[in-house]
Amino acid sequence: MAEIVVEIEEEEQEEGSSSRPVPVPDKFVPKNGADMKSEDCFMIDFDPHSISVPLTLPKLTVSDYSDLSIIDEKGQVACRDFPHSRHHCVKFPFDSTPHENFCEQCYCYVCDSAAPCKFWTANYHCDASEYIGGWTSQRELQRKSRKE
Repeated sequence: MAEIVVEIEEEEQEEGSSSRPVPVPDKFVPKNGADMKSEDCFMIDFDPHSISVPLTLPKLTVSDYSDLSIIDEKGQVACRDFPHSRHHCVKFPFDSTPHENFCEQCYCYVCDSAAPCKFWTANYHCDASEYIGGWTSQRELQRKSRKE
Protein backbone atom coordinates (compact mmCIF):
# COMPACT_ATOMS: atom_id res chain seq x y z
CA MET A 1 0.00 0.00 0.00
CA ALA A 2 1.30 3.47 -0.83
CA GLU A 3 2.35 5.66 2.06
CA ILE A 4 -0.19 8.39 2.84
CA VAL A 5 1.05 11.71 4.20
CA VAL A 6 -0.64 14.70 5.83
CA GLU A 7 0.85 18.13 5.26
CA ILE A 8 0.28 20.73 7.96
CA GLU A 9 -0.79 24.09 6.59
CA GLU A 10 1.12 27.14 7.78
CA GLU A 11 -1.76 28.69 9.74
CA GLU A 12 -2.24 25.39 11.61
CA GLN A 13 1.39 25.05 12.64
CA GLU A 14 2.48 25.58 16.16
CA GLU A 15 5.66 27.50 16.83
CA GLY A 16 8.70 25.23 16.49
CA SER A 17 6.89 22.63 14.40
CA SER A 18 7.87 21.60 10.91
CA SER A 19 5.90 21.66 7.67
CA ARG A 20 7.35 18.30 6.64
CA PRO A 21 4.68 15.78 5.62
CA VAL A 22 3.82 13.37 8.43
CA PRO A 23 3.16 9.69 7.58
CA VAL A 24 -0.38 8.56 8.42
CA PRO A 25 -0.68 5.11 10.04
CA ASP A 26 -2.52 2.49 7.96
CA LYS A 27 -5.47 2.47 10.37
CA PHE A 28 -6.24 6.08 9.34
CA VAL A 29 -6.46 5.18 5.65
CA PRO A 30 -10.00 4.44 4.36
CA LYS A 31 -10.31 0.73 3.65
CA ASN A 32 -12.76 1.01 0.77
CA GLY A 33 -10.01 2.09 -1.64
CA ALA A 34 -11.30 5.65 -2.01
CA ASP A 35 -8.91 8.15 -3.53
CA MET A 36 -8.07 10.62 -0.74
CA LYS A 37 -7.10 13.36 -3.20
CA SER A 38 -10.35 13.38 -5.18
CA GLU A 39 -12.97 12.47 -2.56
CA ASP A 40 -14.57 15.05 -0.25
CA CYS A 41 -16.08 12.66 2.29
CA PHE A 42 -15.02 9.30 3.72
CA MET A 43 -16.70 6.66 5.83
CA ILE A 44 -14.24 5.71 8.57
CA ASP A 45 -14.50 2.75 10.90
CA PHE A 46 -12.74 4.26 13.92
CA ASP A 47 -13.04 7.28 16.20
CA PRO A 48 -10.51 9.82 14.87
CA HIS A 49 -10.48 11.64 18.21
CA SER A 50 -9.45 8.55 20.20
CA ILE A 51 -5.98 8.39 18.65
CA SER A 52 -3.62 11.32 18.60
CA VAL A 53 -0.85 11.64 16.04
CA PRO A 54 1.99 13.95 17.06
CA LEU A 55 2.37 16.50 14.28
CA THR A 56 5.44 18.28 15.59
CA LEU A 57 8.87 17.07 14.62
CA PRO A 58 12.09 17.77 16.48
CA LYS A 59 14.42 20.20 14.77
CA LEU A 60 17.90 18.90 14.11
CA THR A 61 20.00 21.95 13.47
CA VAL A 62 23.47 21.28 12.12
CA SER A 63 24.35 24.75 10.97
CA ASP A 64 24.33 28.37 12.05
CA TYR A 65 21.35 29.07 9.79
CA SER A 66 18.17 29.22 11.87
CA ASP A 67 15.96 28.67 8.82
CA LEU A 68 17.72 25.43 7.79
CA SER A 69 17.03 22.17 9.60
CA ILE A 70 17.79 18.61 8.55
CA ILE A 71 14.84 16.45 9.52
CA ASP A 72 15.86 13.17 7.93
CA GLU A 73 18.41 11.71 5.58
CA LYS A 74 18.25 8.70 3.33
CA GLY A 75 21.08 6.72 1.83
CA GLN A 76 24.79 7.24 2.01
CA VAL A 77 26.78 10.45 1.60
CA ALA A 78 29.90 10.09 -0.55
CA CYS A 79 32.14 12.46 1.44
CA ARG A 80 31.09 10.93 4.75
CA ASP A 81 30.38 7.22 4.25
CA PHE A 82 33.05 6.37 1.65
CA PRO A 83 36.82 7.02 1.55
CA HIS A 84 37.62 10.64 0.68
CA SER A 85 40.62 12.93 0.84
CA ARG A 86 40.78 15.11 3.94
CA HIS A 87 39.85 18.32 2.14
CA HIS A 88 36.52 16.75 1.05
CA CYS A 89 35.49 15.55 4.52
CA VAL A 90 32.00 16.61 5.62
CA LYS A 91 32.46 15.45 9.21
CA PHE A 92 35.40 17.85 9.65
CA PRO A 93 34.90 20.66 7.09
CA PHE A 94 38.27 21.78 5.74
CA ASP A 95 37.50 25.51 5.99
CA SER A 96 36.20 25.50 9.57
CA THR A 97 38.05 22.77 11.51
CA PRO A 98 41.73 22.11 12.22
CA HIS A 99 43.27 20.23 9.28
CA GLU A 100 44.89 17.73 11.66
CA ASN A 101 41.42 16.33 12.44
CA PHE A 102 40.20 13.43 10.32
CA CYS A 103 37.40 10.89 10.28
CA GLU A 104 37.66 7.12 9.85
CA GLN A 105 37.12 7.47 6.07
CA CYS A 106 39.69 10.25 5.42
CA TYR A 107 42.88 9.57 3.50
CA CYS A 108 45.97 11.62 2.70
CA TYR A 109 45.64 13.48 -0.61
CA VAL A 110 49.39 13.22 -1.29
CA CYS A 111 50.13 9.64 -0.17
CA ASP A 112 46.76 8.04 -1.05
CA SER A 113 46.88 6.21 2.27
CA ALA A 114 44.56 6.20 5.27
CA ALA A 115 44.82 9.29 7.44
CA PRO A 116 46.98 10.03 9.27
CA CYS A 117 49.94 9.21 7.04
CA LYS A 118 53.50 9.37 8.40
CA PHE A 119 53.79 12.93 7.04
CA TRP A 120 50.38 14.10 8.32
CA THR A 121 51.74 16.81 10.62
CA ALA A 122 55.51 16.63 9.97
CA ASN A 123 55.26 17.68 6.29
CA TYR A 124 51.74 19.09 6.64
CA HIS A 125 50.01 16.52 4.46
CA CYS A 126 46.93 17.30 6.55
CA ASP A 127 46.81 20.66 4.71
CA ALA A 128 46.97 19.05 1.26
CA SER A 129 44.26 19.88 -1.24
CA GLU A 130 44.00 19.83 -5.01
CA TYR A 131 42.97 23.50 -4.78
CA ILE A 132 45.97 24.76 -2.77
CA GLY A 133 49.52 25.40 -3.98
CA GLY A 134 51.73 22.60 -5.24
CA TRP A 135 50.03 19.64 -3.58
CA THR A 136 48.95 18.15 -6.92
CA SER A 137 52.56 18.01 -8.15
CA GLN A 138 53.65 16.40 -4.85
CA ARG A 139 50.88 13.84 -5.29
CA GLU A 140 52.11 13.04 -8.82
CA LEU A 141 55.68 12.63 -7.52
CA GLN A 142 54.43 10.22 -4.84
CA ARG A 143 52.56 8.17 -7.45
CA LYS A 144 55.61 7.98 -9.72
CA SER A 145 57.86 6.91 -6.84
CA ARG A 146 55.42 4.11 -5.91
CA LYS A 147 55.44 2.77 -9.48
CA GLU A 148 59.24 2.53 -9.61
